[in-house]
Amino acid sequence: MNKQNVQITPRSESGNCNEMKNRIAIFLLSPAYAGGERARMILSDRAEFELARKLRDKQGAPIAEVFAFLSGLYFRGKIAYATAFARPARGTPSVFIIRPTRGLVDAATRIDLDDLREFATVNIHKNDPRYRAPLERDARRLARKLPPRSEIILLGSIATGKYVDVLLASFREKLRFPADFIGRGDMSRGGLMLRCAADRQELPYIGVAGEIVNGKRPPKLAPRKYLIANGVSTMPAHASGSQNCFASRADIGLF
Repeated sequence: MNKQNVQITPRSESGNCNEMKNRIAIFLLSPAYAGGERARMILSDRAEFELARKLRDKQGAPIAEVFAFLSGLYFRGKIAYATAFARPARGTPSVFIIRPTRGLVDAATRIDLDDLREFATVNIHKNDPRYRAPLERDARRLARKLPPRSEIILLGSIATGKYVDVLLASFREKLRFPADFIGRGDMSRGGLMLRCAADRQELPYIGVAGEIVNGKRPPKLAPRKYLIANGVSTMPAHASGSQNCFASRADIGLF
């Protein structure tokens, strides 16, 4: 992937809204780091909060919920945005999470403590075969299943080759990412995706191949209140409960 500094007009490749809605859109979410302080917290035998208890249960917990706990705002934004705007192909999940050691998994997949410990043993690096081989395998399978008018939207870093170099071989020009990510850090991207999901305002996408990863830093996002359910809700505090696809219980949070 060639890297250079350019200015991008964010909506140059977005097309009109109807055209975007007619395309299949599959989202690939980069994983949360499973070796940090929050991972140690949830893995502790003394942890008694609800998510930790779920992981110890034989049924486990949804991987999206676990990664939202590990990563915080960034992953909450990714899962909320992908759930809001995915347009699936028949018989294929529309939101996948890159799972260390396991390739691409449906975001609804449940994991347990042993799975989480396994993730922490693998370095997410394009040269580590334990990470790369399963991801290449699943990317090839997904690419064969999708019709021509499909977009694969990567919600993750394109600044290194750990995702892009592996995925481009299978998806080529179908692999895209939000143009508005350029110049933003992880926290800013997370906040942006949360409000886009809440407002049902989809971002424009541009192709990954040969594109830029650096650009002028955009203005900071103004704080906004959301309702939070299990760490991944997106609904603005003033919106109705019917708009919130994650809510099972709700508390007010400020991002």
